[in-house]
Amino acid sequence: MKIFETLSTLNYGELHFARSGDLQAIVAIHSTRLGPSCGGTRIRHYPSEAEAIDHVTRLAQAMSYKAAVARLRHGGGKAVIVAPPDLATYSAERRAELFRAFGRFVDALGGRYITTEDSGTSAADMDVIRTVTKHVVGSSIEKGGSGDPSPFTALGVRRGIEAIAHHLFQRQNLAGLHVVVQGVGNVGAHLARELQKSGARLTITDVDPVRRAAISAEVGAVAVEPDAVLEVPCDILAPCALGGAITEELVPRLRCRAVAGAANNQLRTGAAGRALFARGIFYAPDYAINAGGLINVAEEYAGYDAARARAKTMAIYDTIADIFIRSRKESLPPEAIADRIAEEILAAG
Repeated sequence: MKIFETLSTLNYGELHFARSGDLQAIVAIHSTRLGPSCGGTRIRHYPSEAEAIDHVTRLAQAMSYKAAVARLRHGGGKAVIVAPPDLATYSAERRAELFRAFGRFVDALGGRYITTEDSGTSAADMDVIRTVTKHVVGSSIEKGGSGDPSPFTALGVRRGIEAIAHHLFQRQNLAGLHVVVQGVGNVGAHLARELQKSGARLTITDVDPVRRAAISAEVGAVAVEPDAVLEVPCDILAPCALGGAITEELVPRLRCRAVAGAANNQLRTGAAGRALFARGIFYAPDYAINAGGLINVAEEYAGYDAARARAKTMAIYDTIADIFIRSRKESLPPEAIADRIAEEILAAG
């Protein structure tokens, strides 16, 4: 892999590597132009070092754009810990030592990168990191953090859906709007609850049949098998599971008028976004609509104020409305508009 070529293509930035005991980790700092970089730490197996580098650098760039569009005083960063082959057998103390080693790595970066939880990590892991560095957010409430950011992510997505309801469907609220939630894990379940309270009509799916049944019963939703979800006629499809759910090949099968969910990297390729635009399906750029969790933990670093975090998350309505209006006015895909907004803010510093 040509690392410097990759960094140049993504307009980087810094890339840091650490190896200590069981720890093999990479921190990508895409930008500190607006402030210290902030982004989660993932722990997962990678087939190769090149794939780990490609993954972390692209995720960090997306975090820069997310922070910029949310008007946060942070740049974008991301970290990956290459999971040891026997991670599942680790004792609690051995896992804690792994995260203490990672925390020392973060601390050595001198505040240029602030970490938080992500796929494969938890608030408990952040509590461990917090014992060796102050450059961490998203730890448990008991340890002085703001706790699980999922409710804020879901709140922001609901606000984005409200903006779409107003500008695309000419509705003043979500009453009767049919939303399909694809994936009801931590964030998806919170979103389903937010939408149900707002009067939306729900269809849900999840690969876990037990969770699917439990959430559908809780919110009064129709539950469908994962393979059937794209065939459900609806107003809005909300992908809240793994990234890359929207491919160019499946766009013709969609039976919705908008895609607006919490998942990261919802579009498998740029061609998928262009296919949505060609069909007249509005796509709410993922990093613009799902920024509530980042907003919440960023507020924690500044001195946590839950009311301020909520107010900034509520403003995601305005972000999505602005993207919708500019997309229609300039005849450009929404993700192109969002990228332009982010790049303008980053360039201005």
